[in-house]
Amino acid sequence: MRNHTIFPALICACLFAASMPARADLAQTVAKAKPAIVGVGTILPTRDPARMFSGTGFVVGDGLTVVTNVHVLPPVLDEEKKERLVVYSGSAQHPEIHDVKVVALDPEHDIALLRMSGAPLPALTLGDSNRVREGATVAFTGFPLGMILGLYPATHRGIVAAITPYVSPVYNSKQLDVKAIRRLNHPFNVFQLDAIAYPGNSGSPMYDPETGMVYGVVNSVFIRESKENLLKQPSGITYVIPGNYIRELLARPRAQ
Repeated sequence: MRNHTIFPALICACLFAASMPARADLAQTVAKAKPAIVGVGTILPTRDPARMFSGTGFVVGDGLTVVTNVHVLPPVLDEEKKERLVVYSGSAQHPEIHDVKVVALDPEHDIALLRMSGAPLPALTLGDSNRVREGATVAFTGFPLGMILGLYPATHRGIVAAITPYVSPVYNSKQLDVKAIRRLNHPFNVFQLDAIAYPGNSGSPMYDPETGMVYGVVNSVFIRESKENLLKQPSGITYVIPGNYIRELLARPRAQ
């Protein structure tokens, strides 16, 4: 005799599944994320080329705040020659240039906040990076080779291979400098990815491929031999600063 009591449960399960929001695939997520990805650089009219690119950034909050790395920013601007800090948005066919100013810095975690002028751009949402676990699938979007390939952000996908202290090993005391000693005294955890990033990827957002929620900012690539060999022999290991440090910097009082 057939048991008919299972059918109401099956119907309920089907109705519940139908009511669940569809989970986006990576292609859909990338399409939504790309308008929030910007190139960071400078413009100096007397320089050849006048436009220089130094890294990637991404828009958060009200659409006028850009997150990037401190090391992406120029040490100084030649204001006498009217050098300007800018971000590039849009497409290679229709690029837009936005003047920006630095509004907050966290040198310890290599995070910078910039404030754009003009109309706001689409923004990405920051998630709780404490929820990220080893083995999680993630993606990051940025400009791996700078403007060599034009204003075409590229996306890479990998997994969180490890959550590890951000301390570079040294083999003798001669390799110790002030920055290395500071990190040894105050280590903090970063995400280590099994994905290849290049210098232009600094400042790229690391996000969930299904939701687009940002959990970190790409900071550096582990260089196996030397900086000169990076493009020829990338190690495939990328470090990401957890996004909660971005949230802390956003929450700090600052002058508008």
